[in-house]
Amino acid sequence: MLEAQSLSLFECLQEREALDESLLDELYQKSQRSGEPLADVILQEGAMEKPELLQHVAEFLGWEYLPHAPESIPDELIDIVQGSLARMYGVVPVEVDDSDLYLLALDPFNSQIIDDLTFVTGKNIILKVADPEAVQNLIKVNYGDDDASIDDILKDMDSSSFQDDEDLSEEDLTAMASDTPIIRFVNLVLTQAIKDKASDIHFEPFEDEFKIRYRIDGALYEMAPPPRNLILPVTSRIKVISNLNISERRIPQDGRIKMTIAGRPIDLRVSTLPTQFGESVVLRVLDKSVVNLDLENLNMPEDVYDTIKDIIELPNGIFIVTGPTGSGKTTTLYSGLRNVNRVETKILTAEDPVEYEIEGIMQVPVNPNVGLTFAKALRSFLRQDPDIIMVGEIRDLETAQIAIQASLTGHLVLSTLHTNDAAGGVTRLIDMGVEPFLISASLEAILAQRLVRRICTSCRTSYEPSETLVEQLGLNPVDIGDNQFYYGKGCVECNQSGYRGRMGVYEMLRVTDAIRDLISERSPALVIRQKALEQGMRTLREDGIRSIFDGATTIEEVIKYT
Repeated sequence: MLEAQSLSLFECLQEREALDESLLDELYQKSQRSGEPLADVILQEGAMEKPELLQHVAEFLGWEYLPHAPESIPDELIDIVQGSLARMYGVVPVEVDDSDLYLLALDPFNSQIIDDLTFVTGKNIILKVADPEAVQNLIKVNYGDDDASIDDILKDMDSSSFQDDEDLSEEDLTAMASDTPIIRFVNLVLTQAIKDKASDIHFEPFEDEFKIRYRIDGALYEMAPPPRNLILPVTSRIKVISNLNISERRIPQDGRIKMTIAGRPIDLRVSTLPTQFGESVVLRVLDKSVVNLDLENLNMPEDVYDTIKDIIELPNGIFIVTGPTGSGKTTTLYSGLRNVNRVETKILTAEDPVEYEIEGIMQVPVNPNVGLTFAKALRSFLRQDPDIIMVGEIRDLETAQIAIQASLTGHLVLSTLHTNDAAGGVTRLIDMGVEPFLISASLEAILAQRLVRRICTSCRTSYEPSETLVEQLGLNPVDIGDNQFYYGKGCVECNQSGYRGRMGVYEMLRVTDAIRDLISERSPALVIRQKALEQGMRTLREDGIRSIFDGATTIEEVIKYT
């Protein structure tokens, strides 16, 4: 269960008065703070036994509860639901008659199971509730762990039957996108990407080939290219499930896909771009089970972590996170917001677009096409009586001025900027046209950050780096002392890359009285940076060296990103 399921369970238990209301609120808040499913928190705290909890869920939804899931499923039932569908939706069939198909579901709150499988099976879908662990085991025993390989699907598919014709009608494109092998192919590509914890999936048309690439831990990996004439049916399929205009291939389009993969709901942000050889499509994977929105898990040095915790409890002021695209700025801000997401605090965010939906926070997607810019959203926020405001990005003078006005009138404002380091954030605001005295009066801190790849713990090996590399880091033998250097040799766990997962390196500039004076005097970034260093600020490079000496990342990663 992710956040949406936790909310559904909260509403279920609240309506049925299954727990004392104050206890239920307390458990739900704990679930929100930790990122753990509400069901797990309830069981861990001993507030309810699992059978009682499942009974409440079944009665609330109007489904039958099976205290004991069947130990085995007859083959004729197993054949009714394809293995790829059973794994994707987290279901297993337990009964069938002329019109109805009864399924056990990992997530009985997921109504998409009923809608999608009614269409696929041609039967009325009725769910039953059982212990999710037993359901997972039945799926594994009866359908195995892995889907058919992409090669198997491509062998079964007659790709030559698909035309790449500019004049195809909308009906032809829809029929092509609804072809069963195409549906299976797209589902398998998405499922594989989620399993590999990819952050983005790229479908790229070229003159002679069709490339599909996954971005994992910041690096792109290419899968075996499918036949080129699958470009049109595959992009059409993605457009159908993201509710885009299937017949419009001349202008960029943006959409969103909400689907179930491996029994859990996944959000995908879709962007199409016309190129000379067809439409390029990029899917950004928004999987909350991969991104841990919890400050404690962001690998921050203790002083940086403490500073952020102090700032997000302030009644007013501005806190800015800077860094290039994809450096984890929004994740840091979301994690901070989750720490202060309480009943007594009103939080509003303006984002482009909303990346992760967080219960209890009012999130507004900006839409410049209809005139809803960051600045306009911010103006409206001030009339909504918020305590904390998050602005996705300060892009122009108007947005910066309203953010400062909001902070000076008693609101805490969080936002992001694109600059290379923390001190550069100040000069960026001045370059936009913001008066220095307003910046010094409102700004509390600027955090610069980068993401570097973690060394795979399964194949981590110590080694002696070359003198050139060590010199590039700016280290001498005294600095190194007894510290060791590590790299990943490459193994099955990390796809032979030597890296697995990413972590942050940070540079926190706290705006002290001395720095406020420098800002008011329009001092250059270099002078502000020097003063911050004198007052104990650690640079991105220095924090990267800390991570190297901790054995968490490599010299090459730190040199590349700092």
